[in-house]
Amino acid sequence: MKFRTLLFDLDGTLADTGPDLAYALNVVRVEQGRAEVPYSQIRPIVSHGGVALIKLGFPELAVESEAFAALRLRMLSIYRDHLAVHTRLFAGMDELLDSVEARGMNWGVVTNKPAWLTDPLMEQLHLSTRAACIVSGDTTPKKKPHSEPMLHACAQTGSDARECLYIGDAQRDIDAGRAAGMSTLVALFGYLGAADHPESWGADGLVAQPPQILDWLE
Repeated sequence: MKFRTLLFDLDGTLADTGPDLAYALNVVRVEQGRAEVPYSQIRPIVSHGGVALIKLGFPELAVESEAFAALRLRMLSIYRDHLAVHTRLFAGMDELLDSVEARGMNWGVVTNKPAWLTDPLMEQLHLSTRAACIVSGDTTPKKKPHSEPMLHACAQTGSDARECLYIGDAQRDIDAGRAAGMSTLVALFGYLGAADHPESWGADGLVAQPPQILDWLE
């Protein structure tokens, strides 16, 4: 079946959000009297969200502790005020979106990022009016790797799951897309770490750069 819709994970797939999230984490680290964490250590963690970032920055804290929760909220507050200072679309992504639209297809975002961060970020990237759907981590009761947000995106875009191609940089992205019946690609240009083995995730393909996604539309 011909693809009608491209769906993207946000952090590490559509946009390079890592620098701004790293800034927020390191502000919290400095506030707590600690040295900044090198970006090379932060980048592979970014796609796993705020909990994973605070675990990296403060490994001695229990995730269930009040101190952990307070630091996470502080980091997200800083991030909210610096959403798109250094965040950009990955190289070649803007041209890919232009090509998708020129073909009469539509595209959207399915992310686990909460809407209070997703929506203003998409607005600041000037993508809100272009996206056929923006599904955040709290849009549906369940989030990735569950299929529910993926099927919600289908309803929003007017496409059957078989007509959708989902691109992400984490195993939960591929699991969610497959569970919904979509074709899936791993964005190798995203925030993968040394322990990740994307070839084992069951995706339909792996792409090193955004322009290679066009090959899957032919």
